[in-house]
Amino acid sequence: MTNFTRPGALFFLSLSLALSLSCQPTGPPSEVRVGADRLFERPYFNWIQGKRVGLITNPTGVNSELESTMDLLARHSDVQLVALFAPEHGILGQAQAEEGVSSYGNVYSLYGETRAPTAEMLKDVEVLLYDMQDVGVRFYTYISTMFLSMQAAAEKGIPFIVLDRPNPIDGSRVEGPVLQPGYESFVGIYALPIRYGMTAGELAQMLNQQTDLQCDLKVVPLGGWQREQWYDQTGLEWISPSPNMPTVTTAAVYPGLCLIEGTNLSEARGTTHPFELVGAPWLNSRELAERLNRLQLPGVRFREQAFTPTFSKYRDEQTQGIQIHIVDRDSFRPLPTVLHLLKEVRRLHPQQLVLEETFFDRLVGNSWVRIALTQGTPVEDIVDQWQAGLQEFKQTRSKYLLYP
Repeated sequence: MTNFTRPGALFFLSLSLALSLSCQPTGPPSEVRVGADRLFERPYFNWIQGKRVGLITNPTGVNSELESTMDLLARHSDVQLVALFAPEHGILGQAQAEEGVSSYGNVYSLYGETRAPTAEMLKDVEVLLYDMQDVGVRFYTYISTMFLSMQAAAEKGIPFIVLDRPNPIDGSRVEGPVLQPGYESFVGIYALPIRYGMTAGELAQMLNQQTDLQCDLKVVPLGGWQREQWYDQTGLEWISPSPNMPTVTTAAVYPGLCLIEGTNLSEARGTTHPFELVGAPWLNSRELAERLNRLQLPGVRFREQAFTPTFSKYRDEQTQGIQIHIVDRDSFRPLPTVLHLLKEVRRLHPQQLVLEETFFDRLVGNSWVRIALTQGTPVEDIVDQWQAGLQEFKQTRSKYLLYP
């Protein structure tokens, strides 16, 4: 039974109440049920009943009624919530990208001195839960947090439970080069393509098996989700998984446009359209938009649009840019699109565009894409070159899919 007089209990209650009040339910009930909806049903509740629970979460950790999983656990009489674990951006989603997150009270940072729960953090935990919305992209760090936490749980002999959530950008599409050995990092924890087409629960099962992790892994599955659904087709409310992921459209462009972070172009952090705008003070934006539109790339149009970031690259500078408008997201391909964009910027500004070797390669997961771009290799040839690895990944992936 939960004892709210213990140290830290009042903190849990106040923090969880703050989250639940910040996202009051609106509209009709969801058509899709997330893992957080089903956790308190049999047989899933058997996994945590009477246990001391640790929870890895952030503001997206809610059920379809927008009730915080943290709040539900803290208030349940047959569960004892003893620890919270904060990923990048913090337990409240307040921190910007790469900004350190501090531990306090019974909230432990997994984006500070350590990226994985330590034995000391887990000393009172009998079962570890993961409940966060990711965006289905390899370099979005929540899946790295999940994998490292699974490793820590396996080492301590603690069961690890994933409360599954939809892949928000359609879980049927797989795109991009598979990360090569030697390029592993916190933005590339395993040999995945950039867009891997799996839910967190599916991915956790694959990682557990393929790396022989021997984690006592369980997944509370989604109910009613179809693999080809986008998030805004689920009936669920979108909650920003991070400060610069405000909409489903942002998530749709992100698998490609995040590569702009590895250049001296701005990806428009510090604006209301991060990753949908690209620019630099020196960019000939009108000519760039015209060139890209002449290519007639599927599902996308480009428009000249200046912007002034309030932070990050070119802070407080008027930036000449373009806006990426998705007109048909089912045919839109973010990776070839960004490669065409970079190719045209290089043609317009060969002396000014910089692909930052270390960061760009870490995001792409290899060096050959950058080298091919700088050598003027046709985008179609670059895309063809990653197909063999992608097909091999698809075969492995198919063994772990839980949903039609």
